[in-house]
Amino acid sequence: MGKRSYRSTAFDEMDWSAVLSRIEGERVVLAVDVAKEAFMAQLLTEEREVLATVRWRHPQQTRALVETLKGWLGHCRVEVVMEPTGTYGDALRGLLVAQGWPVYRVSPKRVHDAAELYDGVPSLHDAKAANVIGRLHLEGVSEVWEEVSEDRREMKALQGLLRLYRGRYRRGLNRLEAQLARHWPEVLGMLALDSVTLLQLLATYGEPGRIAADPEGATLLMGRVGGRGLCADKREAVLASAVQSVGVPCLEAERELIQRLAADVLATREELRKLERRVKAKVERTPVLRRMAAVVGSTTSAVLLATQGSPLDYPEPRSYQKSLGLNLKERSSGQHKGQLKITKRGPSLARQYLYFAALRLMDRDPMVRHWCERKAGRDGGRKGKAVTAVMRKLAKALWYVARGERFETRKLFTVETWPMAA
Repeated sequence: MGKRSYRSTAFDEMDWSAVLSRIEGERVVLAVDVAKEAFMAQLLTEEREVLATVRWRHPQQTRALVETLKGWLGHCRVEVVMEPTGTYGDALRGLLVAQGWPVYRVSPKRVHDAAELYDGVPSLHDAKAANVIGRLHLEGVSEVWEEVSEDRREMKALQGLLRLYRGRYRRGLNRLEAQLARHWPEVLGMLALDSVTLLQLLATYGEPGRIAADPEGATLLMGRVGGRGLCADKREAVLASAVQSVGVPCLEAERELIQRLAADVLATREELRKLERRVKAKVERTPVLRRMAAVVGSTTSAVLLATQGSPLDYPEPRSYQKSLGLNLKERSSGQHKGQLKITKRGPSLARQYLYFAALRLMDRDPMVRHWCERKAGRDGGRKGKAVTAVMRKLAKALWYVARGERFETRKLFTVETWPMAA
């Protein structure tokens, strides 16, 4: 490429008539490099000729850019291609789709790997990235950017809320534990930190001194909240620890801090329960998710829908497995024979939940447990590979389960390996 191949022009300085007057009716590609504010786009012909490279500020100039392009490219066959860079490009994509222009996506990994492909230079900057994106699209390695269904968007938002409140819940418990270690360390060995009884005691009294000063009220509170699960002996032990605690006596501000922390943890816990009920209700209302939930649980099914979409959207089991990053890769050359490993492409959250689903299956199903023990023995005692293998099988099984097939572990593993098969 020439020295000035990547020179760009600001949107408000572009002479569109000189650039676009000679391409009426032709196929043109608008390749967009998405950023937070400084967007870059390159207009290419089917013969890879660069017509223009334009930069603009998003979102201030985005609508004007789209309207200008609509006026000049109205009689051309326009294809827009972008990188799926977070959510920064979603507003632009919405405007382009509203114009009736097809929008395609190119994997950021492909763009990164092709940095040196066309000009022999490994650098990658905004204008060059736009050029690489456009060329990759013209070579047919892009895919149509399908709109996400409302069900998936809703589930994704619910999962975001769940992660928000779970993080807040864990942080609140950690801060509360630090305060109790200073002011009432004995109670940590008697009641679980996330015990509603302990949280209610702390939200009401804040410190062991106040509990010791009101033994009757504290006993009634523990009886009302803990119920039959909290025996009289334990209630008495908690009261005794409040009287005899070696903790540092609380100042007024420290007591208030403990009360507010406990109250916040309780409120967060209640919000979590409400969200979990909403997710479970949605899973129950969706036939595909309901079938998947019978195998991997409601939460895992909801996460898989939010991150990967429905298994019904994939043409075959292997494609669904690949979307989860559970397909295998190999690096071997000459005498070097590398180990097979999963690619780990795509959202790690889906693999995290599928990992725990695999552990649960291994725990409750003797067939799966037996198969994993045999595999771990062949792998030198490494159980991690066996868990990964179960995850890979589960992913393919969910593709069939979503289509109404019954889940049977015998279909996932070789029957001859079971002692009970004889």
